[in-house]
Amino acid sequence: MLHILQTALSLGCIYSLVALALFLSYRILDIADLTTDGCFVLGMAVSVSFAAKGHPILGLFLAVLAGGCAGFVTAFLQTRLGVPSILAGIITNTGLYTVNLMAMGWSSNVSLIKQETIFTMFRNTGIGGSWYAIVLGACVSFACMALMYWFLSTRIGLSIRATGDNRDMVSASSINPMFTITVGLTLANCFTALSGAIAGQLQKSADINAGTGIVVIGLATLIIGETVLNGRKNIARNILACLVGNIIYRLIYAIVLQTRIIPIEGLKLMTALIVALAIAMPTIRENIELQSRVMRETQ
Repeated sequence: MLHILQTALSLGCIYSLVALALFLSYRILDIADLTTDGCFVLGMAVSVSFAAKGHPILGLFLAVLAGGCAGFVTAFLQTRLGVPSILAGIITNTGLYTVNLMAMGWSSNVSLIKQETIFTMFRNTGIGGSWYAIVLGACVSFACMALMYWFLSTRIGLSIRATGDNRDMVSASSINPMFTITVGLTLANCFTALSGAIAGQLQKSADINAGTGIVVIGLATLIIGETVLNGRKNIARNILACLVGNIIYRLIYAIVLQTRIIPIEGLKLMTALIVALAIAMPTIRENIELQSRVMRETQ
């Protein structure tokens, strides 16, 4: 049981950065950014490739830079070339498949067996004991959440929030929505790439298919966290929901995987059910509250 808890906490902290990215793009900017799957693998590929060459820390910074470039391309297609947001993400995601292969030396996977990573470096300090991965993941997660909270309180952050609420009003207020969208999508994909970079060094491998379904799972964990914390209209709670929802999801997934209540062949189906239930939860809650209100009024 302790192993399940450790796994859920460590993965929850790392993958919460994907939910944080989707919070910025989907909740704040109201843009369905489908670059996430490819950008996650991009961060993983760059990070693991440089860690394999003996530069794990440099790999993280370059992964974030690469993710920002991917977000910029998506924003450029959308704002400058008039490509719809969903198609812009699909186009960038498609192109990233080749870019990711290139980053991994034209191999579908890269391994870090017996190579030093940020986790082995942190473990050697003795901090956290057997919980070192959770401590490091939590430090990165809380630092990114604090950065996001601060950023959304700045002038550019408030402009991005206003762009998501009413783009026409922002244009009338002498704020360039093309600029705010570009900044928002670039920053969001930086977080996504950082999540992939850290996940790759934790798992000591990078795989070209590692990002499949990440955008759906990230959105589901965001909604799970929002449902638990009931914080749709509170920025601080929304940001914290990215972490809480991921931990809950990873805990459920780890318990099912460990206890084998469901065969391994059925894990994809279970994931689909959890995601569907999480996304439908707000509507289910509204229907239950509506039915309860109707019953009270008729009594």
